[in-house]
This record gives sequence, structure tokens and C-alpha cells, in this order.
Amino acid sequence: MANDNKRFQAIISHCKEYGFIFPSSEIYDGLSAVYDYGQWGSELKKNIKDYWWKSMTQLHENIVGIDAAIFMHPTTWKASGHVDGFSDPMIDNKDSKKRYRVDHLIEARIAELENANNMGEAAELQEKMDALLAADDLVGLKQLIEDEDITCGVSGTSNWTDVRQFNLMFSTQLGSVTGEANEIYLRPETAQGIFVNFLNVQKTGRMKIPFGIAQIGKAFRNEIVARQFIFRMREFEQMEMQFFVRPGTEDQWYEQWKNERMQWHLSLGIPGSKYRFHDHVKLAFYAKAACDIEYDFPFGFKEVEGIHSRTNHDLSRHQEYSKKKMQYFDPEINQNYIPYVIETSIGLDRTFLMVMSEAYWEEDLSTADKQDSRVVLKLPPKLAPIKLAVLPLTKKDGLPEIARQIMDANKPHFRCFYEEKDAIGKRYRRMDALGTPFCVTVDHQTKEDNTVTIRYRDSMQQERVPIHSLKGIVDKQIS
Repeated sequence: MANDNKRFQAIISHCKEYGFIFPSSEIYDGLSAVYDYGQWGSELKKNIKDYWWKSMTQLHENIVGIDAAIFMHPTTWKASGHVDGFSDPMIDNKDSKKRYRVDHLIEARIAELENANNMGEAAELQEKMDALLAADDLVGLKQLIEDEDITCGVSGTSNWTDVRQFNLMFSTQLGSVTGEANEIYLRPETAQGIFVNFLNVQKTGRMKIPFGIAQIGKAFRNEIVARQFIFRMREFEQMEMQFFVRPGTEDQWYEQWKNERMQWHLSLGIPGSKYRFHDHVKLAFYAKAACDIEYDFPFGFKEVEGIHSRTNHDLSRHQEYSKKKMQYFDPEINQNYIPYVIETSIGLDRTFLMVMSEAYWEEDLSTADKQDSRVVLKLPPKLAPIKLAVLPLTKKDGLPEIARQIMDANKPHFRCFYEEKDAIGKRYRRMDALGTPFCVTVDHQTKEDNTVTIRYRDSMQQERVPIHSLKGIVDKQIS
């Protein structure tokens, strides 16, 4: 599926046409790299969040969740290293004045080589870029761009500035009077809200090592080059879990969480061939190990989730800057220590795009007698925005009243949708495009025997079932 731009553009169009994602502030010509989730997108997004939250907290007795504030004391970001080191290498084209992330420029060239089936050259260029990024060799990165004769997409020239680092944090003022305000930052990640609350959660929850703290929340990064729809945005949402372990056990837990997180991804019904692990070449100086779970998007394999072995760096830094002890007394070994941390961090918006990319299909249903096709979202039923559509065959003869009774009986248990406009075939197609796994048609036979026709989205097969069995059929698929 790599670099299937036609498919990617079709997914983007589908998201807008069917109420999943809209450009933000569109009536004012929008805001670059900012998007709004529509009525069905917000439902799908919530279902993904709920599924992750349940898998992390409800199904793990030693993991709890918090919801930390977006605004944090500015020293938090000094301690975490973001003030001094949260930056990306950028380069400007002198003719177009357009700014690019260096790795994106080189990755575009790598994609060109792969599309031309020059896999050896692509791998060699990837290796060179990774090595230069790992060494923070800004001069070498510019030289590589020049050696590859990479040009600006706007000006068509290779008249480049030197490569420079740009900090990605948004800053704002805290206080009612600007002159007296203190500069604070919109958080660029959600992890620090977990670290600064480590002692609060451990003590109030009487948590024993090993234990984890999970959080879902907004983060903000001033991406100079935001692209690929919702894959890279300036306002995005993360689902993170920090797992605190005894020093010396971190390698075992790192491998365990790699396996657990991959199993979660596979539970979405996405085949293993669409995923791969990518070990980091460039490790943070404090990290023992780091890898990404990558998915094969229409634009190639890209990171969806990161798993990191962070040692005790984060808690140690907050202990240093706050002068508060961030230690845990372990009664099993009768010792105080600063726990080591295994982090799992998954992008909610990227997961949304992954689920949509996997679910979107255009199917040709033509036969010898009839030309037909449909667009269908083969979403996992547990994630689908609408679980059951209730469709009276006509607007008369008491059928809408029966359909409403079915709605009333089932909507307390899962999201239902009622529609009586248009021919039944058009309504089926509309529900296919929204990813609704089950459609129920109420017809005249329903009045005689209390049965309805249930239609299955993926197979389009239909069968008669008793009205009272509907809840059980849907529950079985979404549980």
C-alpha cells in the first residue's frame, strides 16, 4: 500500500463528506494543520480512547489513570529538557522562503528511490540520514541534501540555508496583565503530567512497584512542516502510560510491553503484515532502548506508537529541580530507590488515521446484468460510530412506530441510528460508508411475526431474526 496517494486522498475526502473530520475554521479558509472531528469522527475517536483506556486500566489491576492539566509550572519543561533541547533540524530555501524539516526532505527522496525500485540506494540514503541525525551533524545533513541534489518543491532550486534547530514548544502568558505575566508553555507531551504526580498517585493509591499511570490528553507542537492530514498536527492527542519498575528489571518489562502493545494493535483486526517494529538508531542519552510500532499507511510505514525504556532520568530530573524526593521504598528488598520507567505512547489521531486507512474500501459489485459499486468502512464493530441502524421499509403502515420501539430498546446499550428517507438500498450504502456493522429493516412481515431483516455490512448477507435477539447479536460483536 506504500505511497498510494490516490487512496490517501480518497480517505481524506471520505472523512469530510461523511462527517468524520473537517478542516478547522473552514468558513475562514481554515487553519493549517488543525482539524475538527465531526459527529461520526468524534464517536470513532471516543471509541478508540475507551478501548485503549479499558485495556490499560480496567484490565490491569496495577495501572491507574489520571487527567493532568495542560498548563504546568514552567520549571517542569526545564527539568524535562524541553526548553533546551526540544527541537527539529530545519532548512530554508532562499528563493521560495519555504522552511522544511530536514528528515522530511530526505525521506521524500528515499520514497522516490523506492518508487523507482532502487531499493539499495534508498536503504543506503536512509542509513546515511539516520547516522547524521544520531550524531546531530547539521553540516553533514546539509551536505547530504546537496549531494542528492534535493530541490524545493516551490522554487525548484537547491539554494539552501544552513541547517538549524528550531524549538517546537508553544509559549503563552499566564496572568491578567501581560506586563506582569510569566511565560509558560502549552505542553508538548502528556508524560510530564504523569511524572510530577508520581508521588501523589503512589501514596494515595497505595501503589506497589511495578505499577503504571495512564493518561489521555491534548499536546501541542509548533510543527514547522505539518503534513499528511491528521498524521502530523500542531494540536493532537496522546494516549500514554508510564510503567514504574524496580531497577534491574527494566529490560524484562520493556520486552513485555513491546509484546503487549503489539497484541493490542492486532486486536483491532489489522493483520500483522501491516505492522513492524523499528528500533531507534538515535537514542536519547538517558535511554536504554526505544522502538516504534509502525503501520503501513497509504504513504508508507510510519510510527503510530513508541515504546521506550527511559531509566530513572525523568524522576531524577524532577527531584533535582523541585528538591522533592521522588523515591519509592520497596518493602520486598528494604530499599529506597528512584524507579525506572517503561513508556508506551500512542498517538490517538494517528491511530484514528490507521483505523480509517485499514477500513476504507471501494468495492466493485458489478454483475453481468448490473453495474454497481460501494464504498465501505470495514471498521471493527467495537469501534464503529454507529453499531445498529434501524430502517423502516416505508414511512407508513405502522412500520416507523415498530422501528422506534426497536430504537428505544437498544439505544441505552449501544449507539443506534434511525433513518426512513430514501430507498432501502441507498440507506444501506450510506450506512456502509459510515462503517455501521448492522442494519435492521422493519417490513410488513415484522407486524406478523416480530422478526426483522438484519444485514451484515461486510458480507452484505441478510437473514430474518426475532426482534428480541438483536441486542445479543450486536453485543456479541462489540464486546
